[in-house]
Amino acid sequence: MAIERTFSMIKPDATARNLTGAINARLEQAGLRIIAQKRIKMTREQARHFYGVHANKPFYEELVSYICSGPVVVQVLEGENAVTLNRQIMGATNPLNAEPGTIRKEFGIELSQNSIHGSDALETAAAEIAYFFSGSEIVG
Repeated sequence: MAIERTFSMIKPDATARNLTGAINARLEQAGLRIIAQKRIKMTREQARHFYGVHANKPFYEELVSYICSGPVVVQVLEGENAVTLNRQIMGATNPLNAEPGTIRKEFGIELSQNSIHGSDALETAAAEIAYFFSGSEIVG
């Protein structure tokens, strides 16, 4: 199996409820290592760039406002097939459709406040990691 790196972000609804430790525990219990992590408050400019792929969608402005509404925890995760594994641990985007035991099912409030973001592919992960972390901040 391939050791990969992926990007994860614990969203404002989860940080507001002090769930960072519980979410980190789930990630680690599943076999992912947190090799970089920091708590930040995203600016609107950062959020617009980060979610730029959604710029033409009707929910874009709401998404940008939400992600700037409080602190987030950005992370680099490492492990075997990390992208796929992280997506399995997170669960479906809508917590109502997520499998029991997944982060979004257990902690998500609703579709936009689903507690966690994770990269959908290795290429996306590389870009998202580089956006928030310098090489010296990643200690694997």
